[in-house]
Amino acid sequence: MATFEKRRLTPVSFLQTFVTQSVRVAAGPPGPGPASAASHIEHLGLAASACLEETCRDQMGIEGAITADQYADMIVHIKNQIGGNFSRASGGGGVIRVINTRCPFGEAVKEAPELCRMTSSVFGGIAARNFGYARVELRRRIAQHDPVCEVCVYTDPRVGADRAGDEYRSADGVIAATSATGDLTARVEERMRKAWCHAASKERRPRGAANLIVAASDAMRDALERVERVAETQATVLVTGETGVGKEVIARAVHALSGRWDRPFVAVNCGAIPESLIESLLFGHERGAFTGACEVHHGYFERAERGTLFLDEVDSLPLLAQPRLLRVLQEGEFERVGGRQVLKADVRIVAACSRDLEQLAQSGGFRRDLFYRLNVVPIHVPPLRTQKEAIPALVDHFLALLAERYGGRRKVLSERAWKQMLGYPWPGNVRELENALERAFLLAPRDVIEDVGVEPDADGEDDNSRGRLRRMKRSAAMEVEERLIREALERNLGNVSAVARTMEISRRAVHQKLKTHGIDPAPYRWRRPSRRT
Repeated sequence: MATFEKRRLTPVSFLQTFVTQSVRVAAGPPGPGPASAASHIEHLGLAASACLEETCRDQMGIEGAITADQYADMIVHIKNQIGGNFSRASGGGGVIRVINTRCPFGEAVKEAPELCRMTSSVFGGIAARNFGYARVELRRRIAQHDPVCEVCVYTDPRVGADRAGDEYRSADGVIAATSATGDLTARVEERMRKAWCHAASKERRPRGAANLIVAASDAMRDALERVERVAETQATVLVTGETGVGKEVIARAVHALSGRWDRPFVAVNCGAIPESLIESLLFGHERGAFTGACEVHHGYFERAERGTLFLDEVDSLPLLAQPRLLRVLQEGEFERVGGRQVLKADVRIVAACSRDLEQLAQSGGFRRDLFYRLNVVPIHVPPLRTQKEAIPALVDHFLALLAERYGGRRKVLSERAWKQMLGYPWPGNVRELENALERAFLLAPRDVIEDVGVEPDADGEDDNSRGRLRRMKRSAAMEVEERLIREALERNLGNVSAVARTMEISRRAVHQKLKTHGIDPAPYRWRRPSRRT
């Protein structure tokens, strides 16, 4: 570590430290993609943490070993000196907890959420250097559209061992980092893209971001963690949830994270197959097995060999076909309809249903032994009405996808449209939300979507849920306003008067909004072409 001049930790000095250490880290082996970017930022934060700690110690007059209280004061001091608004919060034994209401990276963090790794690695590096161990848990993040950032630093391995986050350890003065679930979504997304690209190259079918998982709620992150833990095993998975919640996306994630990722993923809707054809389609048939069977037919099990077979709406499987499916799960073998040869099946089964399969089995509508074979690892996907905090992230994801799909400019929601999105119960879940956004995107004549075609439903809401909804609406409206102002500044090259005319408000109102959102119009003026003299 180079020796840095001790000076006040201003944003300029932090930027100098950032650039200096970035050059050093970038000198190492390069790697493409989001994962390497996050890794680069993490190593950058670890490298810079020693310099930041040294400077902070000098400013605060701290020497030698530090206490947990001094550590908490130190990390709050560092982050606030570079533009944050951090404060201490009650944590408990072995944990330091801080809250932040303003990100030092500004709005850029929402476009590059991996920058949160900087906070994690700086906090973790300083803690590991002084206490020997740290696990940093980013419970809430402004980068993921949470209203605040909430960071917990565990300095006791017995307390932090079972917590999600990034782990840091010190051995002979060297800080080692171990990534846990902080980048879970990024890891899953990377593997899913890899599997889709491989499948698309063989099948010549487009596969893309529509099938990515947007894990913006605690419930979905829990589901994704279970996916990652079970994917590498051969265990059968049962995905449950209402229609439209994205059960097939979970199944594809299990496949993509497994060792079968480069083999076929075959999806079958059991509810759409006529009862008379279900066995033939699943297991295949021999020539002459029945009238019209002129050729040998390879069933879904054969097509999915060494890959994953996704049985959607498995609760619709006829009772007569269930024993044959049970045999495949138990023995790993089957025969084609009309055939005598026993075929081996090396297939991973992921099943899904929207009904309570256990209750259905108890009532006699589904075989109990088959239910137990399918329900080895259950993963429940919650309905959208129970995770309203995920709606902003889903909206952002689908609007970006729609802009790419239709080759146009990205559109945003008006305040009225946000009220509709956040107040509607979405009985059709994510599928309904996606379809409503696509319809509104195509019908909106301008870049601002004024109406998404649904009406908020306030029935049954208590005071807490209404208060939470109001806060989400306010946050969404502020985000939309800021985006519109930035786009207007971009189009008008930072001319405030022109922005006022475009937005049909007074110049004074524009200045007030610039102040509210912390926007400096000067950088937009730098893009003006120079005049010839």
